[in-house]
Amino acid sequence: MSALYSHAIRWDWTRHNPIKAVRQSAKRSHIPTILSIQEIQMVLKHLREPVRTAFLLDASSGLRVGELLGLKWEDVDFEHLEIRVSRSVVKQRIGPCKTEASQKPIPLDADLAEVLWSWKLKAPYSRPGDWVFASPLKKGTQPYWPGSLYRAHLKPALDKAGITQKVGWHTLRHTFGTLMKANGEDIKTIQELLRHATYKVTADVYTQAVTPMKRQAQSRVVRMILPARTAASGV
Repeated sequence: MSALYSHAIRWDWTRHNPIKAVRQSAKRSHIPTILSIQEIQMVLKHLREPVRTAFLLDASSGLRVGELLGLKWEDVDFEHLEIRVSRSVVKQRIGPCKTEASQKPIPLDADLAEVLWSWKLKAPYSRPGDWVFASPLKKGTQPYWPGSLYRAHLKPALDKAGITQKVGWHTLRHTFGTLMKANGEDIKTIQELLRHATYKVTADVYTQAVTPMKRQAQSRVVRMILPARTAASGV
């Protein structure tokens, strides 16, 4: 709202920005839930495809749920081990990603690629233009709804795993960032992998995390979740 009023002032639509007088607390309304590696592994044991792969990919990449469900097979580059994040699906409406930084490609760990490839071989919709997580009820024309995946699959798996905290798809994004921080990754690499627009203007302008650093950071999280090379066969 403050930016909106500032724009109005520039165009002489108003002379005053009332939002600048509003005091807001920087304190969080609630502390986000962070899943442990053991909890992630327990949930994976109680999930079936395609939700198991969706959950694992989200926990290992920090994708926003709209970006996760907005993936098409043509976005997954198995040869170069990269995922191009080019769209977001919100309430079944296809739109752009949240920010320009959100559209940066993300690395695809080799073991994670095996899991994704295994799902591609089983998926009823696996052509380049098909959704990675296509809804069979919509005959592949739309991806799954995040709410339906949560209610029918993720919530029962969380209950079976004995997890009582409030957990949603965005929990996996918070968890991915926290695990990287616990692994000692530098803040710029974390920012690049989460594809936040900025953490400090100076850092954005003068530093860039190189791809090998991002690959290593992601792979360390994947190794924690999939400690043995049993990615394609299950955890």
